[in-house]
Amino acid sequence: MGRVSQAQAQENRARVVAAASRLFREQGTDVSVADVMKAVGLTHGGFYKQFASKEALVAEATTLAFDEQRELRARQDEAHAGRREDARQGLIDWYLSAEHRDCPADGCPSAGLAADMARDDDAQTRHIYADGVREFADWLATEGKDDGLARLATLAGAILLARATEGTPLSDEFLTAARQAL
Repeated sequence: MGRVSQAQAQENRARVVAAASRLFREQGTDVSVADVMKAVGLTHGGFYKQFASKEALVAEATTLAFDEQRELRARQDEAHAGRREDARQGLIDWYLSAEHRDCPADGCPSAGLAADMARDDDAQTRHIYADGVREFADWLATEGKDDGLARLATLAGAILLARATEGTPLSDEFLTAARQAL
């Protein structure tokens, strides 16, 4: 089998990062490199041609997850042009939905990666995560108030607890209670 072009190698790398971002939010960063590579149809051996380490992949996947969230916020801002509170409420409604609860792979990295970041020793990845969380909290803050962190803590806590109790009535109760609180 011949060498892949530089363009193909870049495309493969992007596919690996995207798959890792989804898998890490869904299953945690303990997902193996082999499983990530298998998800995109590439060999485990090809990983080290693209990445220095798994930690480098976790950092890139975390960055991508927050980039996707940034795009979601931008779409909310665009859909509610000039009405930031409506944009925030639209995102809060999605965040506290059964759809978000049931699809962690496409969900919020603040919640999806929280437990892993608490145990991650890689300073770069923790810094990327902390910056993403702070940016999201700042966006959530009500005009003239410093309540973004409390809002984000309510959202992330509710979605984590709703996922942990999925299949029971308590799961929906967490989503409803957080929606009413916000």
